[in-house]
Amino acid sequence: MAHSIVASAEAILDKEYPVLDKGFIRLVDYMGGDDRIVQAARVSYGEGTKTVREDAGLIRYLLRNEHTSPFEQVVFTFHAKMPVFVARQWVRHRTARLNEISGRYSVMKDEFYLPEAEKVASQSTDNKQGRNDEPVSPKEAAEIIATLEQGQQVAYHSYQQLIGHGLARELARINLPLSMYTEWYWQIDLHNLLHFLRLRLDPHAQYEIRAYAEIMLEIAKKVCPLAVEAFEEHRRGAVSFSAREFAALQAMLAGKSSEDAMEEEGLEGRDAQRFLAKLEDGRQL
Repeated sequence: MAHSIVASAEAILDKEYPVLDKGFIRLVDYMGGDDRIVQAARVSYGEGTKTVREDAGLIRYLLRNEHTSPFEQVVFTFHAKMPVFVARQWVRHRTARLNEISGRYSVMKDEFYLPEAEKVASQSTDNKQGRNDEPVSPKEAAEIIATLEQGQQVAYHSYQQLIGHGLARELARINLPLSMYTEWYWQIDLHNLLHFLRLRLDPHAQYEIRAYAEIMLEIAKKVCPLAVEAFEEHRRGAVSFSAREFAALQAMLAGKSSEDAMEEEGLEGRDAQRFLAKLEDGRQL
């Protein structure tokens, strides 16, 4: 198969999708699409292109059974601009290649992230690494945002002064805050992108990185719609059960009450809460 051209992907190349207050993400290049996944999977026995329905079935089979290498044939290159604290979460996904703007070579721009008032919330009481669902009052949010902005202005003014005094850029930058915007080119294959999206689209992920993940999901749909449809069905929208949870579920299907089934399998406390959350609304706590 020659170079794969996907019309819907070609239509959005270099299109800038705004994210947060000053960020963006755009697809600058791609390699392959759904047809490349199918061709790679069928190469072992040399069959050619099938119908779209058969291709969709094969892609679902591959994803459902974790045959990952055909998905690695599809590659995306993104240009993204995000706050540094988002970038530091992003690079926890090490199965990608990136080039980031360097504060050693360039003078950093006076661009910082400020959250919207409705996204300003207190620390969650049941999630040690997240915020409450309910925002603080508008008055308190305005005061917090003003405090954040003041700190950003002070830090950047000091940075400019140090640069003006001839201090090396690599030293002048060290007090700049995590809210400063950075940019990079980020290249990743589809298998690892879907893993990134499964984690970063999760409600437990920080809102700011979820905002980027949501846009990347829409971009991926333009490149390989059948693969993304399978991902949403079998990964993002799926729920997994532990061995004890599955045994309790079988007992419930056989007619036992949920209380008796959980007691029989030793599901109590937090374990019971997790099991019921999966059954009631598909939440993976």
